[in-house]
Amino acid sequence: MSDQETAFAPTKGDKFSFGLWTVGNRGRDPFGDAVRPAVEATGLVRLLAECGAYGVNLHDDDLVPFGASAAERDRIVKDFKAALTDHGLCVPMATTNLFYHPIFKDGAFTSNDPRVRAFALQKTMRAMDLGAELGAKIYVFWGGREGSECDACRDPRDAIRRFRDAIDFLCGYSLDQGYGLRFALEAKPNEPRGDIYLPTTGHLLHFIETLARPDMVGVNPEVAHETMAGLSFPHAVAQALEVGKLFHIDLNSQKVGRYDQDFRFASEDPKQAFLLVRLLEGTSHGAEGRYGRYEGPKHFDAHAYRSEDLAGVRDFARGCMRSYKILAARARAFDADAEVRDLIAASHSAGDDGFEAQRFEAQASGGSAWSKERAALLASLEFDVAAIAQRGLAWERLDQLLFDYLTGVRS
Repeated sequence: MSDQETAFAPTKGDKFSFGLWTVGNRGRDPFGDAVRPAVEATGLVRLLAECGAYGVNLHDDDLVPFGASAAERDRIVKDFKAALTDHGLCVPMATTNLFYHPIFKDGAFTSNDPRVRAFALQKTMRAMDLGAELGAKIYVFWGGREGSECDACRDPRDAIRRFRDAIDFLCGYSLDQGYGLRFALEAKPNEPRGDIYLPTTGHLLHFIETLARPDMVGVNPEVAHETMAGLSFPHAVAQALEVGKLFHIDLNSQKVGRYDQDFRFASEDPKQAFLLVRLLEGTSHGAEGRYGRYEGPKHFDAHAYRSEDLAGVRDFARGCMRSYKILAARARAFDADAEVRDLIAASHSAGDDGFEAQRFEAQASGGSAWSKERAALLASLEFDVAAIAQRGLAWERLDQLLFDYLTGVRS
């Protein structure tokens, strides 16, 4: 391995993980059958270990086939746990498949049919048992079928209340069992439904505050899910980070306005991926001081192109992790650049027109933006609006510097 390859090789400390469904994806799509052979879960653990990952995640049905007997379930889990031990991998996150079986064709937790809702809860309880047995501490909920095509079928308020009841119940189940799980809710605007309830990270952050145990619940944003709706993924992640709710994250790549593509991380929009990694790594110097680094798992919810064989799957997995490490190095260099820091610092300057910036900001530092003293100060201020409006900010220069670092022209 060359020095350059070694510099960007993954380590356990990177906390890079993949799902069984990602490296196990056989390349099937709505227009064509599988192009790769099926690989048992134990084989996928070995593949990920060879690529340098630290963890493997799973839906219940990824490991234990739907409808398996108790004896079959125990045998499969035993073999899987042995493979984890043999190859030094862990299971950071688990989840439940509540979207594939026909019983969920019109939703799981939000279905009009109380039998479907009850079965969805039962299936999730058993999947939580499995996740806890494997050592998972994060449990993700993606409501893939929680939506509609025929909006007249239910009042959306009923759907939201049913979803809340399910999460509240399952929080209680985790507490009762002593699992210590943190729940992460995953948003998506559409596909496979015409519209999915609670379609963005912002929707979910509000929804969490209505739960009985909001302290147990955060979000699991995914690059493709926000990007396919034309939204800024770094902005969604920043909002989750700012309120301490980024419990898990799904990394991949996506073209705006397309179906859910799940491409290799950073393969489609390196600039947005750079900004995302910069956020997660905490390299930027914010106006309020340097923010911390995201310390949770970094999960690649993506899959290899349909053109690839199993060797290509290995290239895909290594590529996801390598791209992240390269972007992290580029982000550190960018934020350490004196010109970059000076340009950003200059935009925070209040100039020399007598504006009492320190006094104005200090009055907001006591935990409340409002005070009579601050209001009085604001009322007394005079601004040279024309002069402030004419000020250039040099963002063109800053953005070019970002591009230069991203492409390696400047280092």
